[in-house]
Amino acid sequence: MRRLPIYLLLDTSASMSGEPINAVQNGLNLLISTLRQDPYALETAFLSVITFDTEARQIVPLTEITDFQTPDIQARGVTALGDALRTAAQCINTEVQKSSAQVKGDWKPLVFLMTDGLPTDDWKPALQEYRVARPGLTVCCAAGPGVDTAVLSEISDTVVTLDTADSSTISAFFKWVSASITVSSRKIDLTKDDAIGGDLPLPPAGISLIKT
Repeated sequence: MRRLPIYLLLDTSASMSGEPINAVQNGLNLLISTLRQDPYALETAFLSVITFDTEARQIVPLTEITDFQTPDIQARGVTALGDALRTAAQCINTEVQKSSAQVKGDWKPLVFLMTDGLPTDDWKPALQEYRVARPGLTVCCAAGPGVDTAVLSEISDTVVTLDTADSSTISAFFKWVSASITVSSRKIDLTKDDAIGGDLPLPPAGISLIKT
């Protein structure tokens, strides 16, 4: 079976304390609940969660949707964006099966990165490592006004901004992520096309697509 790997890179720094981190926790529950109702996602989607604060850690390895257990996440520390990109690259290199002349590997990964602040480490060398890992599509989300979207635009051509980092807007973002995964799952099931990500749904109110 060819899997569609999905990596969520979530900022869990101290600035996410309170309502934002609770909204992310609820958003993960909503995401899993929604995907479990979609036959295409159930067939192909595997999900991993990487959190980053003072350091990055993969708290959920690549897991089938039916077996996914929502992790408990806490906000603390600063914003090691570079470590998050490096950890994602390492996970993609070790978890995603590459295609060969003998076998079709997994589909190229979808990566959704959410942050509410400025990176506190040297992220550019890690970005090069991340690019070498060759994810299929990266979507960066600026949660609130404290993010330098120019940084996110260097990471990805697809950047969305949240007007505020409150529960309703973060919930809307996770709904949009689930819809994006569903669209991608259906596309690869129907077309067997590895070039996923070109037909993402339009973001809802409160979420702006600033670069594609």
